[in-house]
Amino acid sequence: MHEIMSGYIVIYKFGYHLEGHKMKAKIKWVEDMMFMGQSGSGHAVVMDGPPDLGGKNMGIRPMEMMLMGLGGCTSFDVMLILKRSRQDVTDCVAELSAERAKSDPKVFTKIHIHFVVTGNKLKEKMVQRAVELSATKYCSASIMLAQTVEITHDYEMIEA
Repeated sequence: MHEIMSGYIVIYKFGYHLEGHKMKAKIKWVEDMMFMGQSGSGHAVVMDGPPDLGGKNMGIRPMEMMLMGLGGCTSFDVMLILKRSRQDVTDCVAELSAERAKSDPKVFTKIHIHFVVTGNKLKEKMVQRAVELSATKYCSASIMLAQTVEITHDYEMIEA
């Protein structure tokens, strides 16, 4: 697969083999402060910095990627739990907001995840249970980050 990106041809070639619980990723410097991240499952993403730090603003910032990874992980769990609970979900959006330390290292200090779950005749106990189980039992990213970051969750339900 080839893609032209800002005058560059990017060739995606993946051959990772994952065994057991191991994961792999490769980060390749492209130019300036731009990097191509390649996952072990065969996907790629561009990361870039802001112009004031030498980037061209052509990709996701690495810390944004971390926040989005958390959102994707917990959303995956919430939807899986709701589907298994036979809830008629028509939409699910996780809105994440984070605070970072003011000085280096600018780690996350607080993260809030707000779920907006839309569906037909959703049972509030099921939505609450899905969010809680993701936060406390299933979401690897949430549980790992919660060791050092205050993470809070809430939800709202909308009838479709």
